[in-house]
Amino acid sequence: MYESEFEKNLYQQRRDKLQQIAALGHATYPNSYSYSHTIPELRAAYDCLTAEQLEYSPAPITVSIAGRIMAIRVQGKAGFAQLQQGGQRFQIYVRKDDAGDEAFALYKLLDLGDHIGVRGHLFRTKTGELTVHVGPVDGKPALTFLTKAMLALPDKYHGLEDTELRYRQRYVDLFMNTGNTKPPAAPTKVPPATEGVAAGTIAPCPPLEPQTATEPADSETPNVREVFVKRAAVLRAIRKFFDARGYLEVETPMMHQIAGGAAAQPFTTHHNALDMDLFLRIAPELYLKRLVVGGLDRVYEINRNFRNEGVSTKHNPEFTMLEFYQAYANYHDLMTLSEELVIFVARDVNGTTITHFNGNEIDLGKWHRYSMREAIIKWWPEAYGLTPTIADFASPESFFSLVLRAVDSSNHRKDENYNFAQAITYLAVQLKSGGPVGKGIADLFEFLAEPHLIQPTIIYDFPLAVSPLSKKKPDEPDWVERFEFYIGGFEVGNAFSELNDPDDQRTRFEQQLEQKERGDHEAMEMDEDYVRALGYGLPPTAGEGIGIDRLTMLLTDSKSIRDVILFPLMRPQQKTAEQLAAKDAQPHGESVE
Repeated sequence: MYESEFEKNLYQQRRDKLQQIAALGHATYPNSYSYSHTIPELRAAYDCLTAEQLEYSPAPITVSIAGRIMAIRVQGKAGFAQLQQGGQRFQIYVRKDDAGDEAFALYKLLDLGDHIGVRGHLFRTKTGELTVHVGPVDGKPALTFLTKAMLALPDKYHGLEDTELRYRQRYVDLFMNTGNTKPPAAPTKVPPATEGVAAGTIAPCPPLEPQTATEPADSETPNVREVFVKRAAVLRAIRKFFDARGYLEVETPMMHQIAGGAAAQPFTTHHNALDMDLFLRIAPELYLKRLVVGGLDRVYEINRNFRNEGVSTKHNPEFTMLEFYQAYANYHDLMTLSEELVIFVARDVNGTTITHFNGNEIDLGKWHRYSMREAIIKWWPEAYGLTPTIADFASPESFFSLVLRAVDSSNHRKDENYNFAQAITYLAVQLKSGGPVGKGIADLFEFLAEPHLIQPTIIYDFPLAVSPLSKKKPDEPDWVERFEFYIGGFEVGNAFSELNDPDDQRTRFEQQLEQKERGDHEAMEMDEDYVRALGYGLPPTAGEGIGIDRLTMLLTDSKSIRDVILFPLMRPQQKTAEQLAAKDAQPHGESVE
């Protein structure tokens, strides 16, 4: 439990203080505390009041709040402290003559991180800060002890800076990194009277107008709590959007007998009672389409998926997806729906379609659409031969010829396109050895175009070879009705017109099995029950999956997927003797000790 000798000694010191608090007659871990306002409610109600209004009010405004102590000092018979609750801070002023001897004795035993409840009346200090002057109210105690922090908080000037430690100890990250904690400036004018308020009384502040996030976040003052508040708002907005359009939210199994619905390596587990191996869900797709077969024409699921793959700033083994399916629709319908969804969520969460990500201003209300072939043509480097045409993708021979022309043009040049020269040479080797042409086209698109897709962009019409569950284009059997949309330089959503021919689906599964035998560990297994379900008739249907984590990254300007997952998967922590010594030497937050 202890990460250093310092922590071990501190823990014992705080135990001793806890015993002293108990000796004063206070419960060391009380069950509850009755408060009149949360700190955000208190600020919303009274931040607009001037010092004069508070001083000359016919009756003091008495309040009761609770929170964690984030700053504390004592000088003689008085002291100030900052309580934090609900992501905001509020100052309290404790004077022995007003709070009482017992309350002040308790105050001197408090440390940073402790939870307390206080009662008193509002006033503004000489610097203009709205403050609770602590004192008994209606016979109830001025100060109530709630919980002792047995471990030291990080240094108040630096917060919790170590990125990996922030992920491991999110419980500390959430209350230490709450953005700019400077209190709002005191009002200089008396707010207008509220209609219907009796003379001689003080009206609460009028409701604040919602703030729109039009400026990038200040990287020096991260607000971790706000990221996860917005993540919850994203989920609410998604549900609101689909519920209003007649979709039914459903839940499908998370343990599968066959890992299907995506090209990914699964996690495996074992059911003891049934003595059978199972896979954690890599996608809910095949179950959701079974529901459409069953007559649930519009369904959606916000689901947890698990893929036994690498970790990066855009990938976590456990992640959250939105998947939805609509009968009697095709991928063109979902292109429009996707644009409407992102615009709705952005406005509902941030109040605007303008967001900032990785130093870029992105307008989520302005979309572009390109076919995959058009995107390759648009971003083809001029130095590597003539710009391709659509005809270059018409057959395996014409595409191979395009790749060879690019290889010949490269001459192994080491300019700004050197990485492209390497990629196109590797692609030529793969195609020459019999690799799927469709996969080569998709790989070329990812290398050439994906980094340029900062503004919202839909890429449609994918090769059949990389789309085993998509419906073929009627006039181009080597291409399918599929699209992905990109924002900020990475894929956010993937959709297609669903394959509903059971015979074609069986053939595609068999092709996937062949790829698996050739060493593709992500290729799908045969799902006989799903093929049987298609045999009962899946109507023309379009479906889509959207990454909730990535969408939240975009709306909160978070650089890594771990920044938007409360408890991302981490390697086991192993500390060296040098790291433990450094831990002892780190500064810790101040207290009244």
